[in-house]
Order: sequence, then structure tokens, then C-alpha cells
Amino acid sequence: MSNSVKVTLVKSIIGTKQSHRDTVTGLGLKKMNSSKVLVDTPEVRGMINKISYLLKVEAV
Repeated sequence: MSNSVKVTLVKSIIGTKQSHRDTVTGLGLKKMNSSKVLVDTPEVRGMINKISYLLKVEAV
């Protein structure tokens, strides 16, 4: 897990676009304050950039 990133959902997905809600689910996040450690790939980075206003991102 050398290139990994920890993603935490810090804002609610209520009132967001359906595609943004699907992206949150795609990252494996379910409820507020849930976290996941993900491999830092261009695909994951794109998903993070799309919903950056909902997330807190930390390098691991």
C-alpha cells in the first residue's frame, strides 16, 4: 500500500446530483464520516476530483 489515499465523506450527499451520489458509492463510502483507504490511481483521482467538495483526502 505504498501509493494509497484515505478518503472520508464529510458532507451529506442529500441534495447532490445523482452522478455525484453514484461516485460516492463507487468509492465505497456509505454514511457521513465513513472512510476508505484506496489505491491512488488516475481513475480514483478523477472520482475524488469530481466530488472533492464532499470529501477530506489524506495521504497514507
